[in-house]
Amino acid sequence: MAAKPMAADTSSPASVHIDVVSDVVCPWCYVGKRRLETALTLVPDIAVDINWRPYFLNPWIPREGIDRQTYLETKFGSAERYGVIAERIVAAAAMEGLVCAPDKVSRQPNTLDCHRLILWSRSVTDPGVMKQRLMELYFAEGADLTDPKVLIQAAIDCGMEGDLVRRLLASDADVDRIENEANGAKEAGVDGVPCFFFGGTIIVTGAQSPEYLAHAIERAARAGDAKMRA
Repeated sequence: MAAKPMAADTSSPASVHIDVVSDVVCPWCYVGKRRLETALTLVPDIAVDINWRPYFLNPWIPREGIDRQTYLETKFGSAERYGVIAERIVAAAAMEGLVCAPDKVSRQPNTLDCHRLILWSRSVTDPGVMKQRLMELYFAEGADLTDPKVLIQAAIDCGMEGDLVRRLLASDADVDRIENEANGAKEAGVDGVPCFFFGGTIIVTGAQSPEYLAHAIERAARAGDAKMRA
């Protein structure tokens, strides 16, 4: 049964700022992004501003990426052991209308360049669109996110200028910025993603249900309103 929109809170501030710390190769971040989007439909009278912040789920992976089999054996002990986890992920994604096909992935990427693309996309589109495209490429299509051609085409698909992105990817532009922000999140205590910061007052970790996230947005809105009235 479709969820009903929650009653509007007329005391809510004009906007709730949401910081989402996540990585494009984190399956629960993939699911969590969709659940956040559903949560927003449950609180239509609360405007939000979303900032997608970088996180390195696997900071040990080199810039050129590694073979998927090697990755699974290193992180999970074996591909078979990961298979049990993958079943849960595929099922959870399907419940949110998402496609997750882990068997298509042949290479595990370092995601530094993905986060640079998301940052750069702010100049032409909603960065969430760029993030979604990268996640779909990885989880649904098994694309190699270490391949510059894949990243450039993803950028073009999201309205960015291909030649400009090609030059930026070949440079060190914003490498330090992304690394500092991703490492800063861990230093601040973020050890699991997705991690949502609502209005700077409420922290939610994990791919929680849309209803749970919607309530967190409402609470942040009320806290922001109370602060403005103080």
